[in-house]
Amino acid sequence: MNPQFHNKTFLEKHIKDTMSFYHPHCIDPNGGFFQLFKDDGTIFDHSTRHLVSSCRFVFTYSMYAQYFNDDAYKNIAQHGIDFLRNVHRNESTEGYAWVIKNREVADSTNYSYGLAFVLLSYATALKAGIITAKAFIYETFDVMEEQFWEKDYGLYADECDGDWEQLSPYRGQNANMHSCEAMIAAFEATDDRMFLDKAYLIAENICVRQAGQCDGLIWEHYDENWQVDWDYNKSDPKNLFRPWGFQPGHMTEWSKLLMILNGYNDQKWLVDRATDLFDAALEKAWDHENKGISYGFASDGSICDGDKYFWVQAESFSAAAFLAQETKNPKYWDHYEKIWQFSWDHMIDHDYGAWYCKLDANNQRYSDIKSPTGKTDYHTMGACYAVLSAI
Repeated sequence: MNPQFHNKTFLEKHIKDTMSFYHPHCIDPNGGFFQLFKDDGTIFDHSTRHLVSSCRFVFTYSMYAQYFNDDAYKNIAQHGIDFLRNVHRNESTEGYAWVIKNREVADSTNYSYGLAFVLLSYATALKAGIITAKAFIYETFDVMEEQFWEKDYGLYADECDGDWEQLSPYRGQNANMHSCEAMIAAFEATDDRMFLDKAYLIAENICVRQAGQCDGLIWEHYDENWQVDWDYNKSDPKNLFRPWGFQPGHMTEWSKLLMILNGYNDQKWLVDRATDLFDAALEKAWDHENKGISYGFASDGSICDGDKYFWVQAESFSAAAFLAQETKNPKYWDHYEKIWQFSWDHMIDHDYGAWYCKLDANNQRYSDIKSPTGKTDYHTMGACYAVLSAI
């Protein structure tokens, strides 16, 4: 029998079941978290630490501590913050190393995408009751403003070297989307309107102004003047952080963020853009034959990457729940149910727990690696928390 996917008890149990794949053996007693797991939970790399995963573990433990009122998980979130502060963070530059290997810096590049997750982790920790995180929120925000904010465009630049000397000409929407997410969390943690105002500004500039270059859709890559770069990574559509093509998962993720913003300041354009982006993503990328949402589609609307990624499904069902609640249109609950059904049937590991990372177009796994770089099931557990808040 299939579960009732919108049921509060089901969603809470799924969070706990997913968390149990990682907890407690992801915790490195010497600092931070082990990050790379096979399907059965075996750790296949004990020494590599990626900033995104380090931050996302702080998020998952903080959210669990807050929602389930469990101080043991709050203490583990603090354990993760200590690693961010003492190992990833460069005290002299105030940047954060992208990759750590054997507690030594392997890649010192600074990314606004990475700092967005640093900010999100501190904000979520503060919401969980880690009071010292409040100062870290403002500290991180100041670094983002000083090093990456481009006032003329109202958006963050993307990449700079470890010494803050050479800013890359690349500009990307993804870093700004996660910066918007982090600003919302910072507002919720501090009640400081500055963060919410920044979130609205980023959202409007990406989802209205930048999308205006692409018939209302959101392209991923831009040049230093924030003009669309149609060719960036065209030969690498499966790039982990900067894939070519329209990303339906980012469109639905933006839809979710716009609906959260609408909850704080009801504005018609937020709902209109949220519905437009979600509807376009599902129209273009839903696989009618094998089910699930495909990873990417090209500028001509054809599928350029038919793989099914875990995070795309999760962000999409959470967006559908928000839209269903706001618009009262039953089609969004229909989308919610069919995305969950696909995920339940194909993407969730009912033996060992958590979600498979990605499947091919025929819903087959590529390997026995469940959690590569960046995957901590932040998206899947976060989506469940989001639905719980929506309903």
